[in-house]
Amino acid sequence: MPEVIIKTGKENMDVKMIHRFLQEDSYWAKGISYALVDHSLTHSFCTGAFVDGEQVGFGRVITDYYTFGWFADFFVLPAYRGKGISKKMLSYILDQPWSKRLRRKMLNTSDAHGLYRQFQFKDLANASGLLEIYHPTVHLEYKEEADFSR
Repeated sequence: MPEVIIKTGKENMDVKMIHRFLQEDSYWAKGISYALVDHSLTHSFCTGAFVDGEQVGFGRVITDYYTFGWFADFFVLPAYRGKGISKKMLSYILDQPWSKRLRRKMLNTSDAHGLYRQFQFKDLANASGLLEIYHPTVHLEYKEEADFSR
């Protein structure tokens, strides 16, 4: 396999490919609009894996860079899975100085527990202390024309 290059920053990401994957292939964001994906990348630490100049993997961290980070939207295109690309992206992020100082790193996954456990992610220490407002299809309510002002 050719060398995998890790790049960061939204400006280096193939947003159209990321949107296509999330909208069509992910189990967590099916139907999400391009505008929502685009805005979510703007406000995240984006990491992409590239082979021969083509983006084949993606993940982002929603973070304040000092105390907390939520790992989201991690994927590798099917043709490139099983080649250590997810591990390379996670290692890159976890080696960043800002990532090392985060008090809490969290994520949600339905199918990749084994991968994340290799990077010290564990079951919640105090699950009873966490609360949520869960609206899994809210992204379907927002279309391209949505007003994204704060």
